[in-house]
Amino acid sequence: MTRLTAPYTRGAELPALLQQRIVIIDGAMGTLLQRRGLSEADYRGERFAAHGTDLRGNGDVLNLTRPDVVRDIHRDYLDAGADIIETNTFGATRVAQADYGLAEHAREINVAAARIARAAVDAVATPERPRFVAGALGPTPRTASISPDVNDPGARNIDFDSLRAAYREQAAGLLEGGVDLFLVETIFDTLNAKAAIFALDELMADTGERLPVIVSGTVTDASGRILSGQTVQAFWHSVRHARPLAVGLNCALGAALMRPYIEELAKVASDTWISCYPNAGLPNPMSETGFDETPEVTGSLLEEFARAGFLNIAGGCCGTTPAHIAEIARRVAAYRPRSRRDPLFTPLLSAA
Repeated sequence: MTRLTAPYTRGAELPALLQQRIVIIDGAMGTLLQRRGLSEADYRGERFAAHGTDLRGNGDVLNLTRPDVVRDIHRDYLDAGADIIETNTFGATRVAQADYGLAEHAREINVAAARIARAAVDAVATPERPRFVAGALGPTPRTASISPDVNDPGARNIDFDSLRAAYREQAAGLLEGGVDLFLVETIFDTLNAKAAIFALDELMADTGERLPVIVSGTVTDASGRILSGQTVQAFWHSVRHARPLAVGLNCALGAALMRPYIEELAKVASDTWISCYPNAGLPNPMSETGFDETPEVTGSLLEEFARAGFLNIAGGCCGTTPAHIAEIARRVAAYRPRSRRDPLFTPLLSAA
């Protein structure tokens, strides 16, 4: 397996940047894709014109059929001040793509997504202002910890090894496409996340590449737990062995409801950096973005997080737009990043 003290071969500037200021990650991809009003024909393109399953809503396939749309969204977030943009691969495992009959195209989708993001970043990055591509590994529609059958609590629709293999394939495509770091995000099942972490460690051991890894969980309701049952503290201790560059929370809740949980995480995960990219409040079908917070509201809430000393990485999830990211970037710029105590161990594959 990997040598945990090995230096990064990609994304090496990121740890130093995190010590200097709060780093900005981008906002929602799906929200902006929905606003484009793309048709079934856009999702299919010429390549999948005769495909037997409807593809509208499969945002990941647009990396192959409408790369121009994905590229424009990346550029909008970079123009808004994002330091890190995520690849358009939230559901790009073969497990998720099987629902659309595209499982065999999973790796190709990831390679294409990484190359689109890489080109967008390289067009604007400078030595004075580096930008980074995060290879996004999202949750799958199948979980290793939760039964799909309320009458059979022991039932499972996927196992750890199948998840590990799917995440390994996805990560290999992202690595080939040129990402700077990996982001295991929107974690609602810690066992799924462990499969992703294992796959990343295995891949980097085999390839000799060393990239930073960020892990981001999702608190699903006011109980303060992720869906598979862990509290924020328990979640951190269950993934701490991976020694991520940063750990954080995203999605499900707006910043106001997320506050006590990000505060708790900032305290217990004292030897790593903290990321936070919440939704733009709660769903609101009457809003243009489908969520109720304006950029000013989301920006002011994350400014309060920065003032309180919780943040190292800030951005947005569902419902957020380039306007939200620009406002977040403007508001947190005046605050120092959260201090991290000297780690008891070297973060995963760090340059230390």
